[in-house]
Amino acid sequence: MSSNTKHKPKIAVFKFASCDGCQLSLLDAEDELLGVVGAIEIAYFPEATRAVLKGPYDIGLVEGSVTTHHDAQRIQEVRRQCKTLVTIGACATAGGIQALRNWKDVDEFIRVVYATPQFISTLKLSTPIAEHVPVDYELRGCPINKYHLIELITATLAGRKPNIPSYSVCLECKRRNNMCITVARGIACLGPVTQAGCGALCPTYDRGCYGCYGPMESPNTTALATQLHILGQSDAQITRAFRGFNAWSWQFRKTSEEYERK
Repeated sequence: MSSNTKHKPKIAVFKFASCDGCQLSLLDAEDELLGVVGAIEIAYFPEATRAVLKGPYDIGLVEGSVTTHHDAQRIQEVRRQCKTLVTIGACATAGGIQALRNWKDVDEFIRVVYATPQFISTLKLSTPIAEHVPVDYELRGCPINKYHLIELITATLAGRKPNIPSYSVCLECKRRNNMCITVARGIACLGPVTQAGCGALCPTYDRGCYGCYGPMESPNTTALATQLHILGQSDAQITRAFRGFNAWSWQFRKTSEEYERK
């Protein structure tokens, strides 16, 4: 390679326990990626190509949670291969919907579901990537917002901090001139404690926010839970409200467990 040839950052995409939805968000951004594709090299992405380039990689995008002993070992190798490691989606950043098993007896599930339970080897918990290795940046969502991913890639190439919102879904509702469904209609909504990114999709269609993007920066989940109780939600309903796609995020977990014990 000529000394005048500019190095193209190598990007790798890894999958752990997940539904592949966040990787599909990346593939769905092909039009937007055309603007930066000349500046990067997709070195490893089994979802999209059979071509594989060996590491090390400049940026590693990881989808999925750690749920098996094999995954716990593999993520260590992924971390060693990647200069910058980014977790994408609720599974990678908060354990995903599969983290609901963390409050139950996994061995009982295995006995009930599988005809030959002895063939199943799994961990007791579904955990986010950050509980196993250092993570440089997290992209929230189930699935992620493809524009957030493009912003992350372009910011990394430019050597600046990504401009990803940390405020709540409520601000997105105000930008869309949505009437607050909680105040006006008494509908339970996690919007005040959930990070923006979805464009207030559910409240726009008169449904309460399900918390797909996880906790916003410094969420007051205790105050929201109190308000939900005032609206007539039972302790069990409040517990379930915080146990969705990001149930294992510590802010949501703390509040759900408080109401589960009541």
